[in-house]
Amino acid sequence: MEPAFERLFTVEEANDLLPRLREILDEVALHRDALRDKAPDMEPILRSAIGNGGGKAGTEYGVEAYKLHLAVERIRELGVVLKDLDMGLLDFPHEREGRVVFLCWHPPETSVAYWHDIDAGYAGRQPL
Repeated sequence: MEPAFERLFTVEEANDLLPRLREILDEVALHRDALRDKAPDMEPILRSAIGNGGGKAGTEYGVEAYKLHLAVERIRELGVVLKDLDMGLLDFPHEREGRVVFLCWHPPETSVAYWHDIDAGYAGRQPL
């Protein structure tokens, strides 16, 4: 049984969303990198946070995590599936030959030019 998606995209609709998605992915990368930069300092803060809430560094980390969550949520609300945070790999549910597959795109590709079966993943990409 195929999973249900709220929206199925045409290739044109997916391509039309790319400028907006590139902006959101830039934001995702900014907050992802900030979290990675702060992560080494978090272990001692998290250990002591039980008694004091984590202080300024813990708060800053939490703010970055929340901003990352919001950016990822904006992608999800568009009906697009973020598959890989580092690559910016996105899948768009699409109907092809009577079944649901994913249109597949990631930067720096200029347009959506590949698709794959839902269970095949990136390795199963095929040209449109």
